[in-house]
Amino acid sequence: MFLHFSDTIMNFENRKNNEAANKVLINELLKHIRTASLGGPIKQRERHISRGKLLARERIDRLIDPNTPFLELSTLAANGQYNDEFPSAGIVTGVGLIHGREVMIVANDATVKGGTYIHETIKKHLRAQEIAQKNHLPCVYMVDSGGIFLPEQANVFSDKDDFGRIFFNQARMSAKGLPQIAIVMGSCTAGGAYVPAMSDETIIVRNQGTIFLAGPPLVKAATGEIVTEEELGGAEVHTTLSGVADHLAENDNHALEICRNIFKHIPRTPKQELHCEEAIAPKFPTEELYQLIPEANKPWPDVRMIIERIIDEDSFQSFKENYGTSLVTGFARLYGYEVGVLANNGILFSESALKGTHFIELCNARGIPMVFLQNITGFMVGKEYEQKGITKDGAKMVNALANSTVPFFTVIIGGSYGAGNYAMAGRAYDPRFLFMWPNARISVMGAKQAAQVLCTLKRDQARAKGVAVLEEELKKIEENIVEKYEKEGSPYYSTSRLWDDGIIDPAQTRDVLGMALETSLNAPFEKTKYGIFRM
Repeated sequence: MFLHFSDTIMNFENRKNNEAANKVLINELLKHIRTASLGGPIKQRERHISRGKLLARERIDRLIDPNTPFLELSTLAANGQYNDEFPSAGIVTGVGLIHGREVMIVANDATVKGGTYIHETIKKHLRAQEIAQKNHLPCVYMVDSGGIFLPEQANVFSDKDDFGRIFFNQARMSAKGLPQIAIVMGSCTAGGAYVPAMSDETIIVRNQGTIFLAGPPLVKAATGEIVTEEELGGAEVHTTLSGVADHLAENDNHALEICRNIFKHIPRTPKQELHCEEAIAPKFPTEELYQLIPEANKPWPDVRMIIERIIDEDSFQSFKENYGTSLVTGFARLYGYEVGVLANNGILFSESALKGTHFIELCNARGIPMVFLQNITGFMVGKEYEQKGITKDGAKMVNALANSTVPFFTVIIGGSYGAGNYAMAGRAYDPRFLFMWPNARISVMGAKQAAQVLCTLKRDQARAKGVAVLEEELKKIEENIVEKYEKEGSPYYSTSRLWDDGIIDPAQTRDVLGMALETSLNAPFEKTKYGIFRM
């Protein structure tokens, strides 16, 4: 039986207020994105263009198929850090179509500190490669980088998931048959020289691209030899003498044309089969989500009202509708594809955790991808619930999720707190993609709860020592904690540090999930195996 849920009527005034508040958030998001998308300072952009070079996002636009979407990831990486001198962390990543196939694109932005790498740049580059590996995507690297940002070298060089991991991943992906294509469109220095050197095929642009382990200043210091960049590692050198590059391009546009031609000759593997019917638009406009997302600290509507504005019309079939009602589960279609939906309708109790576990098992058994709509304060606490075993019941859901092999996708639509983050497919549980709405919050617990906990501990410690605590002191502590948690729980704080794959406009959720789902079908679904479930 297919069920409809929008009979729930929200107050018109509430809808109006919600819409106004959310449009403020959307405008703020768009402002941040527009600023980041410009790249580096105007002088650097003008200098870049004066050399006959395209900007990073222009390169991507001309590489992908005309009039097709580009799913850009982590646009606001490093936002609010480093005095905002590294917009988008100096690198653009995302999924686009080349001759109709999904490809992961990684493009250095040389207008941002010469395309050099800070911690967030590396994290973003590695995340792009992780997505490529999990979804079996070819990679295109548009190289225009001076390598490591030297003042930050201690944070980017030596550890397991630092700069060197990029080349490790390239080697592993090439071994798995995932094509690695490099276009050298500018500097490619030091360790960065291994990006083209470890690619399956490399294109280099005449009079622009250079590849060398050490530039002229370091060569002179090390050997006393005086040499120009072109003599050391220019396009002519590498396409006629060294063989480091395979294709010589006259300019950026020519290089992009060569890259597209390369993909004409790369064999395609069939996608994972997944039942698909004709896509039908949601029953209600996606823009109505602005009316449903409440202002901060206001109650949420039934999450099924959110679901219906994302999935195909009349496609939701509820699972265990009347059991564990704080978690909504059910099968639906998204752009015609069958998916399982798990969405929070409040705190997780034992019943809702067991229901979620059962549903996750079903999705894996049937080879159905999952969509998690996360708005969770956590699991229920207290003597009664602990004695009934909520810890082991929650662990069952976490176990089922951790061992899932079907693709799953997470959108944090509201709060993401405590162990609820884990059970609802937080970052640690490897969703194929994870996005946040601009109203979302993420932290170990809510700001007020954290303040109350820490103030209680302060009182207890003082009482144990026989010392009085002034209420003014506690109030100050509480205010500082709330301020700290509000700042660190912001979606902008999260996305700056790449805890997610980007903040998205709620009205675009359906489209973003649709592209993510289509991308995931490039990798075959594996058989699911489970560990021990505590009973």
